[in-house]
Amino acid sequence: MFTLTHTNGAARRGYLTTAHGVIQTPAFMPVGTQGAVKALTAQHLEDVGAEIVLGNTYHLYLRPGDELIARRGGLHKFIGWSRPMLTDSGGYQVFSLADRRKVEEQGVHFRSHHDGSAHLLTPEKAVEIQANLGSDIAMVLDECPALPSTAEIIDTSLELTARWARRCRDRFLELRAAGRAFPASESEKIPGPFSQAQFGIVQGGTFPELRAKSAQLTVSIGFEGYAIGGLSVGEPNEAMYAAVEHTTPHLPAGQPRYLMGVGTPIDLVEAVARGVDMFDCVMPTRNARNGQLFTSQGPLNIKNARYAEDDGPVDPACGCYTCRRFSRAYLRHLFMAGEMTGGTLNTLHNLSFYLDTMRRIREAIAFGRFEDFRQDFHQTFARRALIS
Repeated sequence: MFTLTHTNGAARRGYLTTAHGVIQTPAFMPVGTQGAVKALTAQHLEDVGAEIVLGNTYHLYLRPGDELIARRGGLHKFIGWSRPMLTDSGGYQVFSLADRRKVEEQGVHFRSHHDGSAHLLTPEKAVEIQANLGSDIAMVLDECPALPSTAEIIDTSLELTARWARRCRDRFLELRAAGRAFPASESEKIPGPFSQAQFGIVQGGTFPELRAKSAQLTVSIGFEGYAIGGLSVGEPNEAMYAAVEHTTPHLPAGQPRYLMGVGTPIDLVEAVARGVDMFDCVMPTRNARNGQLFTSQGPLNIKNARYAEDDGPVDPACGCYTCRRFSRAYLRHLFMAGEMTGGTLNTLHNLSFYLDTMRRIREAIAFGRFEDFRQDFHQTFARRALIS
């Protein structure tokens, strides 16, 4: 499933083989929360070079429903995407509901943000929903404690996550042994091979000893890959980098490592330097809709009045469709006018920038010059970092 081809310091290059294709790593996954990357079509994603996208289990479970998607032939067919997909467990979204949920050993009781209906998300249910969706990579259900928290709270939480991970794995192996996807209803079986991989999640906050403990507990269960969760939730960047650096040495070298929900372009480079292979984040798409564009010289806020008569591209060094065809002046006009086209063009550019950054990272690792790339990226990307 995962083949490591090059290392350069702690940075790694490889590829991940799934039933829907091969993913080159390090890889960035655009986030398709409700079965769509906002403002883009599947063709757009293919054109910018996305090899894998992320789907959100919580949102798809509530609407339109995982069983409906299963009856439509699975998430790939339903959304018209033929390349690999990863689905999260829904845990992060449930835990972000705060006053709408209650955590117990059995699972999480919560109320839908749509209609207030009551639901229980158990580890087994999270596995079954993702089997219905038919993603290539499925995540276990974990508890996401808020930061900052005490070591005692984080320790109790990671132990619950480990117990849930064992239950997720047991249910996952039952479905794999059955050789078919989970039934969409009691009377209807969805035929076809069960080809998912399952990733465990390491918690532990910013405490090195707890990160090591969680990694040990999770790896002992045995998964196809491992994720680092519970970061990019408000802690300082250096604390996040330290937590990643304390975690990756405890994960198997021959399996993929996924840092969940991260982050800025600098964060990606720094996490690769610490041995991470996979990333997802809403930042390139959300910021695009809010008018912030990422460039080789740093962030650019297209709504700034200085661009009203600027005929240049967003980034002269970028070859994306947006930069080839449209000026900063036009993109600013679209943003100020509230035109949907502006969100599409901005998103195409930001995702192109992220995916091209990953390509350049892979090349640097393969040629043994990742550290040079890292230092140069810091210098060039920071030039405009303070320009609004």
